[in-house]
Amino acid sequence: MALHTWWLFVGAVFLLSGTPGPNMLHIMTRSVDMGLRRSIAAMAGCLTAVVIVLAASAAGLTTLLLALPGAFEVIRYLGVAYLLFLGIKAWRADVAPVDVGGGAGVGGGALSPGLSRGAVFRGGFLIGISNPKLILFAVAFLPQFINPAKAQVPQFAILVGSFAVIEAMWYGVYALGGRSLSRHLGRPNVKRAFNRATGAIFMGFGLMLLKVKPA
Repeated sequence: MALHTWWLFVGAVFLLSGTPGPNMLHIMTRSVDMGLRRSIAAMAGCLTAVVIVLAASAAGLTTLLLALPGAFEVIRYLGVAYLLFLGIKAWRADVAPVDVGGGAGVGGGALSPGLSRGAVFRGGFLIGISNPKLILFAVAFLPQFINPAKAQVPQFAILVGSFAVIEAMWYGVYALGGRSLSRHLGRPNVKRAFNRATGAIFMGFGLMLLKVKPA
């Protein structure tokens, strides 16, 4: 892989990952509710899903999946259903003020009652893995940067690793943004407006996925 090809990939992924989407919105809301450090489990879940799908693309599994009749449609509708569920849940969420005191700082932030780090990780993973746009990216976009005349495994490893680093960087940016936003959510009416805006955005993402078609 030529260096200029890698830089082109990095530039495209930097812009793509920075665009608000379900993963970034999920990370930001987790940071608002739990604090920056506790939202790392959600970041890890989202990132794990991204790496698995991209690695599957490298192995040719997503191409096989898209070749199976109806497989993509099943994934697409599952993704839509999950995002709509998250949107409704956020819309109806508790409007108790966000604790921005000493315990909810960058290093603190209590987990929601009964919500373990494993559950937070699983939530992030489901957000990432249920988005068929990631599969389309892995199948239609990623292979364009591979030189078929050279060993493909090292090239895929470089691209997937680069994507993961850039994606993780943007997770941090959105999590910090969520922490800053939490300072303004001390009043129930403001928190209610935030919850409903978040819910509407999640539901909007879900409805947008209905228009996604295989390349």
